[in-house]
Amino acid sequence: MSASGGTRAIVAALGANLAIAASKFVAFAFSGSSSMLAEGVHSLADSGNQFLLLVGGKKAQREATPQHPFGYGRERYIYAFLVSIVLFSVGGMFAIYEGYEKVRHPHELEHWYWPVGVLAFAIIAEGFSFRTAIKESNELRGKLSWAQFIRRAKAPELPVVLLEDFGALIGLVLALGGVGLALLTGDGVWDGIGTVCIGVLLVLIALVLAAETKSLLLGEAAGIEVVKQIEAATVDGDTVTRIIHMRTLHLGPEELLVAAKIAVRHDDTATEVAAAINAAEARIRAAVPIARVIYLEPDVYSEAEAARGPDPEATPGGPPPHAPAH
Repeated sequence: MSASGGTRAIVAALGANLAIAASKFVAFAFSGSSSMLAEGVHSLADSGNQFLLLVGGKKAQREATPQHPFGYGRERYIYAFLVSIVLFSVGGMFAIYEGYEKVRHPHELEHWYWPVGVLAFAIIAEGFSFRTAIKESNELRGKLSWAQFIRRAKAPELPVVLLEDFGALIGLVLALGGVGLALLTGDGVWDGIGTVCIGVLLVLIALVLAAETKSLLLGEAAGIEVVKQIEAATVDGDTVTRIIHMRTLHLGPEELLVAAKIAVRHDDTATEVAAAINAAEARIRAAVPIARVIYLEPDVYSEAEAARGPDPEATPGGPPPHAPAH
């Protein structure tokens, strides 16, 4: 994901949410609608979320230091995870609580035209923000479905904005339904039910965001197509005959670590091996520009060793040496 694309979507969402939040709080003040209060807090939380994404993107641009030699690219994942927490607690749980209280103690809506008018305005503004996020995402999504794009994207900003805007639009429809039923029946319980539905929706979206950003924080490998490009660039059939094994890891959305053991010819000199490694690194960087950190270890390929399979004790996260049997 290009940083500029993500930033445009975030800024569009931030501007829309600030305007919507202000209008919803005004509508709540005049009508007493709990749906309006919940939606106002939701929009305010979304505004804070977009601010967090902007802060994360800025912090991720810092140069590497001796204490953090691989840089700060994962700051974007950390702030995206914070967004899911804010959305869950401030947005979802507050709405559920407010809706529950309104169901227990319903009251008739006053000045119904305020919430209806604000909801109509909010749907238009959120639609503009959602359209911007879709446009920016389509430039990167390719042939992936929307679900695949959200699950596989290494940059968290666009999936976060997409899910937030989608949830906001559905929430606005739920709020409009709750207010409409409350007006038609004269029973404020429907306003509370609509508010609870909004809260449940936000909690579900927050859980999806938390799961996806947690995976990025733990460290995800490059996508299948990128791995194939790296493999094709590494092996030239002359100085590098094959890849014995390889690991990739995203240090950030736009920075990839590549570590591989490569097979070289057994009679190559140290100078020839060093030249082969340098050439392979250059080919990898040309094919995959985000592969900025590359470690290649030369070895002589052995069919007998390969037949034994990978050593689990040499794999990060594998069992420790001499682990007791269970």
